[in-house]
Amino acid sequence: MSNYLEAFNQVGAEKFAALICKTAPYFSTIDPVFTEFSLDRVALSLRNQEKVHNHLGTVHAIAICNAAELAAGLFTDISIPEGARWIPVGMTVKYLAKAKTDLAVVTQADNIDFAAGGNQVIKVIATDDENTAVAEFDITMNIKLAS
Repeated sequence: MSNYLEAFNQVGAEKFAALICKTAPYFSTIDPVFTEFSLDRVALSLRNQEKVHNHLGTVHAIAICNAAELAAGLFTDISIPEGARWIPVGMTVKYLAKAKTDLAVVTQADNIDFAAGGNQVIKVIATDDENTAVAEFDITMNIKLAS
């Protein structure tokens, strides 16, 4: 198992977000705020702030994709068997509504057998403050098991 779960539990959500953004600087563009982090679920908040807006003044679709990939990647990292590695190999996105508020971005990853290796699909949903789904994701992670 990854050290990320232990780190989150030791340093807390705010310092953990800073650690992740230092490790993978691109994620700092969305200022993630982790709200849940466990083997069952990874959830983060994507704040509705000007730096992630599109030309309509709503949260840009790619900022939401960035948050979804972060949630799915960390969920995968803490869930795969010891010594295994992963990489995202695909993302299918459904944009469902304009994102006008802060968003909750949550893994919906039930019944995944990470020990099987190969391609595993992590479902992620982004919802607004009224619990309306604004985007749904199927993010395919390729799991390479340790030999």
